[in-house]
Amino acid sequence: MNVKKLAPIGYGLLLLGLIIAPFAGAYPVFVMKLLCFALFAVAFNLLLGYTGLLSFGHAAFLGGAAYVTGHAVKVWGATPELGLLAGLLAGALLGLVMGWFTIRRQGIYATMITLALAQMLFFAALQMPFTGGEDGLQGVPRGKLFGLLDLSSDMTMYYVCLVIVVLAFLLIVRTIDSPFGQVLKGIKENEPRATSLGYDTNRFKLLAFVISAAIAGLAGSLKTLVLGFATLSDVHWSASGHVVLMTLVGGMGTLSGPLVGAAVVVALENKIGDLGSFLAKLTTIDWFNTLGESVTIVTGLIFVVCVLAFRRGIMGEIIAWLDRRGAGNGKH
Repeated sequence: MNVKKLAPIGYGLLLLGLIIAPFAGAYPVFVMKLLCFALFAVAFNLLLGYTGLLSFGHAAFLGGAAYVTGHAVKVWGATPELGLLAGLLAGALLGLVMGWFTIRRQGIYATMITLALAQMLFFAALQMPFTGGEDGLQGVPRGKLFGLLDLSSDMTMYYVCLVIVVLAFLLIVRTIDSPFGQVLKGIKENEPRATSLGYDTNRFKLLAFVISAAIAGLAGSLKTLVLGFATLSDVHWSASGHVVLMTLVGGMGTLSGPLVGAAVVVALENKIGDLGSFLAKLTTIDWFNTLGESVTIVTGLIFVVCVLAFRRGIMGEIIAWLDRRGAGNGKH
């Protein structure tokens, strides 16, 4: 059985695990947060892993959409579905603007443009009155989806969140497997050749940018509904760094890599303190108790280890290992 045949089984087991997770003792809000960041990483991977464009400004889409959704639901009284749609459109619009400037440059110059534009949005969010400044936008109600489903229940919100993330993931898969996705891969591998074949590479890159930004915006909107707030950390450059880390740790250019990378990074950030306490009791070394205050150091060390020892990322190395054993090829 090759990798392509194993992939649907793996995704099916993952989906089954997510469906029963709340009944198995998992905290729904934590899993929803993980799902939002997984969707954010998958959206980013479409741009970096399949198009070859490194954006260091994806926090603008996550945070910008989060603020738009929060404001629409809290201040304008929009329903959750309209709030999510507003956030998705805001992400797409920001992606159109940022992509228009970015695709006209190559390499580090394009990356720095994304960072600069994202930082402009960060300072705008810091100064604008409707964003709440340093306090953020607090007390965003979940409301009722289509006037029927009361999202104030964590269980209801969980399964709505799961459905949205699964559908968005399937959209990404369909995009990658489509002729459009094949052109994106060709641009990543050899852009001059794609141009010589008659493709308007700038148009394809811009569309990829918009799709990636829209889904990243959906992730930010969903996160706002789940947690009930949007803060400056959502638009800070460190959020862009986190999604880069998630993608590289999990496996750039693979479908499952960003999911694994998001799970690893988010779990570390939330559980590193518990791990430190356990190690302190086990080894009687008090220093481990401060491990929870050193999340950035720990994630940085993980990144260094992955770059040195697992250059393809966790899933990339697993897929390469299966390929070497004659299990077939294909990146899933």
